[in-house]
Amino acid sequence: MWYSLSKHFGRYPSQGKVAKLLLANGLRVKDGRVFCGEIEIGDVAIARAAGVDRRIVRSAVTTIEKEEELRRVYSALRPTAMLKDVAPAMHWSCIEVIPTDAHVPGIIADVTGVIAEAGISVRQALVDDPEMVDEPRLYVITGSEVPPEMIPRIKACRGVKSILLH
Repeated sequence: MWYSLSKHFGRYPSQGKVAKLLLANGLRVKDGRVFCGEIEIGDVAIARAAGVDRRIVRSAVTTIEKEEELRRVYSALRPTAMLKDVAPAMHWSCIEVIPTDAHVPGIIADVTGVIAEAGISVRQALVDDPEMVDEPRLYVITGSEVPPEMIPRIKACRGVKSILLH
């Protein structure tokens, strides 16, 4: 997704940095403002996170609202709560899957199939976009702890290089 959007920022790499940050965090652009859900985020906070001047944030928002393709995407973004770090406190498990190739189809289906066969529910499954991160991962948060005997079965799934349990 990022590759198709980044063409709008070719001459303005700092704006592109801001736009990528907004996309990666699900921050929505509407009416010249940036929102995390319904909470407005100030330009200075975004600039600090992106390592740019606040005026660059303003310019990036203007570019996003001016370009139809960007406006359609950025006006529809929503943040997602990642439960990876919450899992241990709730006595759940988080299985972090490191793929051999993130473009291999069926990784999620195979991993969640093994989990379902064990009678364990999936509370959340999130995948990094291979265009957004260098080493994309699949995170599967289960409703209970994963028994050790399931680990080899998950590792044997198509496209799975290795796994980490959190």
